[in-house]
Amino acid sequence: MPGRFRQPDDDPVVITGRKATRNHELTDAEKEANRLLNRERTAVEHGFAHLKSWRILTKAHMNARHATTPLRALLVLANTEAQS
Repeated sequence: MPGRFRQPDDDPVVITGRKATRNHELTDAEKEANRLLNRERTAVEHGFAHLKSWRILTKAHMNARHATTPLRALLVLANTEAQS
């Protein structure tokens, strides 16, 4: 739609790591990219673990599109608490 601001969730992208095969070893750049991806994935998984321990996800009876903002806010709070 013209004039509409784009939201980050409008076009979700899935980024996966690279995998070595018998005939293709990973380059140093691919290994570094995997490390960076794993670092991000770990932070997200820890955030979900916090949410599950608080049992927030079992009580969120709403559309996933509407749950995104509260879940992001909770992840920020959880990460702030973990870093303190």
